[in-house]
Amino acid sequence: MASAHKNSCAPDASAAASAAQAPAPSHSADIPAPENLVEEYKDLRDRFQRTTNALASAAHDLKTPLSILNGYVELLQTEKLGPLNERQRSVLRDMQASGKRLQQFVQDFLTYSAIETGGLHMHFQPGNLNECLGGVCQLWSNRFQEKGLALYFLGSENLPVFPFDAPKLERVISNLLENAFKFTPQSGTVWLHAEPYMWDRRAASLPSASERRRQDLKQPNAVKISVADTGPGIPAEFHLEVFDDFFRMPTNEKEEGMGLGLAIARRLVQAMGGKIWVESEPGAGSKFSFLVPYKPALAKPSAHAAKGKAR
Repeated sequence: MASAHKNSCAPDASAAASAAQAPAPSHSADIPAPENLVEEYKDLRDRFQRTTNALASAAHDLKTPLSILNGYVELLQTEKLGPLNERQRSVLRDMQASGKRLQQFVQDFLTYSAIETGGLHMHFQPGNLNECLGGVCQLWSNRFQEKGLALYFLGSENLPVFPFDAPKLERVISNLLENAFKFTPQSGTVWLHAEPYMWDRRAASLPSASERRRQDLKQPNAVKISVADTGPGIPAEFHLEVFDDFFRMPTNEKEEGMGLGLAIARRLVQAMGGKIWVESEPGAGSKFSFLVPYKPALAKPSAHAAKGKAR
């Protein structure tokens, strides 16, 4: 055993000479040479951009005929074109639900494409955040009730009027509520909460549950918005990955969706100058929170910056 170990570490002279005369291994055809890396990267970015634009164009072309189909379904449901029996009503309800899901998929991809291609523009206007969040809750309340879920909105009277992009913020909230709706079992509860927050920007980019506040912050400079649920929870090893593009939990691969909801939410929050994270344990539900500063960031995110993971 000792001699074998010795031979493996110290080859004889003839073997060493053969190794010295052997030609250096050449680069694989699939691996670019170091001097070509910049050119290869630019070519890859160009191809990615063209592919994204092509898919966005296809999604946009689907939007109009899909809206027409959904409109006809709604017209048939009104029975203005003739009475329906119960079986026909049931089929139309299924068609309407499938049409809305497909519309959501198309809209998700259009939003994703706009972010990837640098077409995302923020428009900050002073507004009442409580009214904005309350309006989103009203839009979702019927859907939650139909599934047997309780949805509560807990606002704060201490929130000031400050500039924010209301449509983008509503999209973030809707994506988080969609996620909670999808994974919270019947008879569960979902909370939407907003409160003033003292955010120290010198802290780590990803706060923990026990994030400390600096003593030199005397007034809140941001709002913390949270969506909590009584769902199955998320293991700690997936707390970062859930915000990645097209990511789906291994246990949820049969669920509908493209895995873009949380990724879009992350990028929109970052475009507002904020940050987003999740606190969760298996069997203990999930709480997604994000911060929006009272003074919005003026710079819009580039496509390259948007691809970075929230790590």
